[in-house]
Amino acid sequence: MPTVLFEAKDGIAYITLNRPQAMNSLNMEMRPALSEALLRFSNDDTLRVAILTGAGDRAFCAGRDLKESAQAFSEGKAPYAQRPPFPSLLHNTLEVWKPMIAAINGYAIGGGLEIALACDIRIAAENAQMGLSEAKRGLYPGGGGVVRLTRLVPMGMALEMLFTGDLVDAREAHRIGLVNQVVPRADLMPAAERMAYRIMDCAPLSLRKIKELAYKGLDVPLPVAYRLDIGPDLAGSEDAKEGAMAFVEKRKPKWKGK
Repeated sequence: MPTVLFEAKDGIAYITLNRPQAMNSLNMEMRPALSEALLRFSNDDTLRVAILTGAGDRAFCAGRDLKESAQAFSEGKAPYAQRPPFPSLLHNTLEVWKPMIAAINGYAIGGGLEIALACDIRIAAENAQMGLSEAKRGLYPGGGGVVRLTRLVPMGMALEMLFTGDLVDAREAHRIGLVNQVVPRADLMPAAERMAYRIMDCAPLSLRKIKELAYKGLDVPLPVAYRLDIGPDLAGSEDAKEGAMAFVEKRKPKWKGK
């Protein structure tokens, strides 16, 4: 059975971590499969938004498969190094400049929360619990968790989560800005889809440029960020013309991504 499922429908890529028997924990098979799914989404111009979630009701992703890691250590082998030998969203060697939504059902721990942090918008079910518990296992969040969390929530809250390794529930995650919405479990995927369709009301080239500017602007001083030049000017694009005409004609735009 595939460890990552991929479905394309109405411009949305549904990417599902598919090891429910192991709380969708990341093993050596799932890691490259997730990268392949993200590359497929990134390279397909018919797909506008991705929704990432976990199979089953218990977990989005429980992080590293510690049973697999323990077995590797017992055999004198090292599990995956911090930087794997394939493009990885978590290690900033795979860039996806399209919007991504994490639909967090249940536990998002360690690498699982890092996957959610690598998405742009996070929607959590009421039963969700999340945290970066690596320090409790003699590890550290090596998939971007430290730098992403400290940029997303207040530093004191981020460091409390990192230093204790404790989990926060969905309501607390929403209070500190870790997730955008909290919804009943039955409404999780519909809520993620509603968000995806709201995003797809906007022009695809605009969304890509906005995302790239937003993230790359974090890496430079503010005066430099104002002057960042990423991609072509969109003012002369077909979509810019379509946006103006649709406004005048009081109709919904028909975007071409050109």
